[in-house]
Amino acid sequence: MRDLWLATGNDKKRAELARLLAPLGVRLRLPGELGVPFAPVEDQPDFAGNARKKAVALARLANGVAIADDSGLCVDALGGRPGVHSARYGGDGLDDRGRLLRLLQEIAHVDDPRRSAHFVCSLCLCGPDGRVRAAVEAHCDGVLLRAPRGSDGFGYDPAFVPRECLGESAPRTFAELDPARKDALSHRGKALRVLLQRLHGEPGLLAT
Repeated sequence: MRDLWLATGNDKKRAELARLLAPLGVRLRLPGELGVPFAPVEDQPDFAGNARKKAVALARLANGVAIADDSGLCVDALGGRPGVHSARYGGDGLDDRGRLLRLLQEIAHVDDPRRSAHFVCSLCLCGPDGRVRAAVEAHCDGVLLRAPRGSDGFGYDPAFVPRECLGESAPRTFAELDPARKDALSHRGKALRVLLQRLHGEPGLLAT
């Protein structure tokens, strides 16, 4: 069984990636198994740059094939913020819930028709030599509620209603959807399906 290294320290994101990558039949491995620090600074101006930086660093460190995800929420009323700073929005003193509540407070004055936003997911797959073998980016459009709902998901999921759910009698947030439904609609699910299709057509991309 081939190994595939995941460049993430987020347990919930890891679980989501593992679920979506299951069709590959690979053994997923994490940076913590290497016994050395892995904390690349995400200082690139876009999601693709951060994903590439993390994938390259882990692939070289592990001498294997690595995949990295960089994702975040872009709010139209905030000119695209928090964007690449989504995981650190508001400073180090805030957890996921704190960042979500800060964001909702920041757009509390925005009326419902203008509360549009979209999630972005960039994926990058690198070989042991640090060369990029595949890169994919996908979006998920939706709107932000005024208060969080739901206990599943992570990050900004409890306030985000994907566009496909807006026609429901009680539109559900990402945090209220079952995993299969979220995977079908989410930015990460869309990006991984494109990547999986390519990997099935070019299995050599996973070769060390």
